[in-house]
Amino acid sequence: MSDKVVAVAGATGLVGSQILRTLEERNFPVKSIKMLASERSKGKTVTFKGEEIPCEVLGENSFKGVDIALFSCGGGTSKTFAPHAAKAGCVVVDNSSAWRMDPKVPLVVPEVNPQDVKWNEGIIANPNCSTIQMVVVLQPLHQAAKVKRVVVSTYQAVSGAGVSALEEMEQHMRAMLDGGEPICKNFPYPIAFNCIPQIPGSNAFEDGNGYTSEEMKMINETKKIMGDDSILVTATTVRVPVHTGHSESVNVETEKKLTADQARAILAAAPGVIVKDDPSKQLYPMALDCRGLGDTFVGRIREDLSHPSALDMWIVSDNLLKGAAYNAVQIAELL
Repeated sequence: MSDKVVAVAGATGLVGSQILRTLEERNFPVKSIKMLASERSKGKTVTFKGEEIPCEVLGENSFKGVDIALFSCGGGTSKTFAPHAAKAGCVVVDNSSAWRMDPKVPLVVPEVNPQDVKWNEGIIANPNCSTIQMVVVLQPLHQAAKVKRVVVSTYQAVSGAGVSALEEMEQHMRAMLDGGEPICKNFPYPIAFNCIPQIPGSNAFEDGNGYTSEEMKMINETKKIMGDDSILVTATTVRVPVHTGHSESVNVETEKKLTADQARAILAAAPGVIVKDDPSKQLYPMALDCRGLGDTFVGRIREDLSHPSALDMWIVSDNLLKGAAYNAVQIAELL
């Protein structure tokens, strides 16, 4: 790959900072880089490869001469500015939900459907964080035995809701320990010492079917990424008081029966997957283990005692990396 002119939109945010770190760590061929952010970040500088680079305010004309733009600045902002970037000849890799289900926009996880980047028209969508780690594990099982149905419950870290949500969790913890009053802005209830079965924190149940929008993302995105509408998916997504690292309890029904040992062997050979599974030694993946890593970890693999052709497993990944920044940079590497 030749050196690229890169722009990072949302460079001062949680995911933006991880994108910059990932570009450095993977030695992405950056010819030059532009830091784009909102008006409130004007004047701030961001460090990249030891150089302090001033932030520019994101605008319609920010993308002249840019080859690749990595967006992590919210769906509304992406809807406004990604088309301008594409029109300027730039390829956008967008981390928001704005374009994911657009039939003209590829939704890509490089370990699953790298070929889909070829039909982009200037915008490529990065999937939902919880969907990414799940399909990385599902795909090799699907290839071996055809996945028929998936039942997933997620335990999603607070960092997935942004910096202000992390600050809110800290305030809630201090308030509840000191006898104070938790102030809820990002969440409908206190997140400290609690689990909230609603993501996002507001307007989650707009579909009117009892599912949250986060759950519907997992259902619809899984089918699009894996290219198989016959796969049945149901999801329950839960916010838990963990800083970083999403965990998932997943039940997978397959057309062809797989034993737990067969599944372990398949997954051990799969790209981007690390099997950590020895219950006799209390060895299984946890959020603390995956923080700062780009792989997806799987353990607690066992045959479902209630079904002749189903497996249970536990899947964990860093939601800011594989669930966002790392996957976005992997997509850029395919271009």
